[in-house]
Amino acid sequence: MDVLTFGEAMVAVRADGPVRLGGAARLSIAGAESNAAIGLARLGHVVRFAGRVGADESGALVERTLRAEGVELALRVDPDAATGLVLFEQRLPDVTRVEYHRAGSAGSRLEPDDLGDVLAAGARLLHVTGVTAALGPGPLDAVRRAVAHPGWRVCLDVNFRARLWSSEAAAAALGALAREADVVIGSPEELELVGGVVALREAGCEVVVKLGADGARALSADGEHTAAGHRVGVVDSVGAGDAFTAGYLSALLDGLDVPGRLARGNAAGAFAVATRGDWEGLPTRAELDLLGLPAGVALR
Repeated sequence: MDVLTFGEAMVAVRADGPVRLGGAARLSIAGAESNAAIGLARLGHVVRFAGRVGADESGALVERTLRAEGVELALRVDPDAATGLVLFEQRLPDVTRVEYHRAGSAGSRLEPDDLGDVLAAGARLLHVTGVTAALGPGPLDAVRRAVAHPGWRVCLDVNFRARLWSSEAAAAALGALAREADVVIGSPEELELVGGVVALREAGCEVVVKLGADGARALSADGEHTAAGHRVGVVDSVGAGDAFTAGYLSALLDGLDVPGRLARGNAAGAFAVATRGDWEGLPTRAELDLLGLPAGVALR
């Protein structure tokens, strides 16, 4: 097993127009950790995703989609709670409004005991995010137990969500987790929330700063490296951070140096924003070099 990750995978509804006017919508799934799991699986890694879904058709869609993408599953079906739902509304070309329906959902009822078997099975890398930590005491305890489990490298993607908890609560919980991680990924603001780049480096973390269209930089034992982003037409920016993380961790697992990790992370992020959906545009390993082709080229 290359990677273990866990959290809440939800049903995603993407409206074609303003939600209040009704109309057509597309059904899929979404979730920070499940997005990263799909990205890593498409890049050729063996990935396991753990979590809870409801005993409903929405949960069946989550399971079916992840299995179809080659992700190994350790899902618990919760008979007493529904699978969560997230609604996306592309209100302007560069503005997406997100509405969550996840309070009391199956995924938010995750407990440390749900992870017993997968923690014992182990993996080369554990990937956790601040989203799951924000869902409640049970999910936060699960993240803490997983991070404390010996035998693997740990990546924390800060992924702060202001709608889920306050910055003060996030700083207290995620700051401690960040200092235990081997790799910490976040925007400049998120990294400040968990202690700042300097403090994280002093704690021995490899710190990766996501800079959006400007690319990313990383600070590690090898020094500081920066890589520019790719200029592509942006269709949907949601999920770009998860795509970057998947690319970066894929290169880390492959033994690439820091510039190589940044390059693969930026490439995965570029693919993601060029396609509508959280994960649908994520590249396979064979597609990574397509970004270097001339504009307008047709592969025949």
